[in-house]
Amino acid sequence: MGYFMHKVKLGLLVAGALVTAGVGVAAQEQGVLAADNKTVTVGVVGDTARELWENIGQRAKKEYGITIKLKEFNDYVKPNQALVDGSLDLNAFQTKIFFDDQNKKMGSKLTSIGKTVIVPMRLYSLKADKLSDIKSGATIAVPNDATNEQRALNVLVQAKLIKYNTKVTDPTAKDITWNPKKLNIKEVDAGQAVSALKTTDAAVINGNFAHDAKLADKDILLTQNLKKNVDPYINLIAARKTEANKKVYKQIVKIYQTAETKAEIKKLFGNSQYAAWNLK
Repeated sequence: MGYFMHKVKLGLLVAGALVTAGVGVAAQEQGVLAADNKTVTVGVVGDTARELWENIGQRAKKEYGITIKLKEFNDYVKPNQALVDGSLDLNAFQTKIFFDDQNKKMGSKLTSIGKTVIVPMRLYSLKADKLSDIKSGATIAVPNDATNEQRALNVLVQAKLIKYNTKVTDPTAKDITWNPKKLNIKEVDAGQAVSALKTTDAAVINGNFAHDAKLADKDILLTQNLKKNVDPYINLIAARKTEANKKVYKQIVKIYQTAETKAEIKKLFGNSQYAAWNLK
């Protein structure tokens, strides 16, 4: 009987150990899942934007234990597609006016969860020193996506080089109604506008691409006027509508909209873009 009881006791000890180990593994798996829920993949456009978000990621990790993984793009369409299909959790690269247009085309599955920066467009030239140097028949490159092309046309209107039919939705070069210098407006992908500058007389370029290309301030002929009605041109952080209220996302927005981020924006971008979450 003593031997039998010893075997029973040993069996119970082994079973208990297995149960304890099983509980430990389950707890460990739950810990991994919890950690995974604190990992957020953010899509950005441009190398300097990546640097800014690396800084935000360091502070998010320290403050909330959030791991931010970055995915860098070189165009303005793929980051929204990636957010819709789930390969991104958030993206941060676009103006409200661009976002509204793209979101509508993608089935209105996305939403804004916070404002970030405002980035004026600028007219650059490597050939002309001032607007009056732009000659008749000159070629000017502009972005070819709907909202950025309208912004670019507005820059050319501001420069008093053209006028266009403002009643048209998503106007393009064909909607120009006044062009006294008979300028050739060349429509290119926004990400290719810097390259186009080398082969044209001038180009209207988005601020992030101009900054990443280190275009010189001396080559700026005109900066977009953003003193009035700025809301459409404020950049934002986007998420899927179904996940917009996630606590971890709100924490990232909170980290972004701080004096520390404002100082980092100034350090990285100088006067090419500005913190905009408090603009009215």
